[in-house]
Amino acid sequence: MGERVPQHVQNLVIRDYCERQGLHYLLSATEYAMESCHLMLEQVLDGLAQIDGIVAYSMFQLPEIATVRERIYSSLLKSGKTFHFAVESLRMSSMAERDRIETLWRIKQILPLCPQTIA
Repeated sequence: MGERVPQHVQNLVIRDYCERQGLHYLLSATEYAMESCHLMLEQVLDGLAQIDGIVAYSMFQLPEIATVRERIYSSLLKSGKTFHFAVESLRMSSMAERDRIETLWRIKQILPLCPQTIA
């Protein structure tokens, strides 16, 4: 969504979140810095059977295309895993939490189209 945060800062935020939530931090999978690239996320999703869940720096690092996000949500929910988002301090392990995250996504996407001033 046009925002960049250095990897070392993202790692600090994720480690701090894990510590506060009592989660065991294994390692960080670093995504390639190409637009619309989610190769590392796909690899982590392929290995869900070996982990308890995923902690991302921000929910806005998810793919911008809703159908792609839905496939990710579905994969995690079907496997009974939890998806955490450190910056927003949110987690997704149920359809209700998925709906809340998707609502926040839609708000973020539509904000640039809203009027900036009141006449």
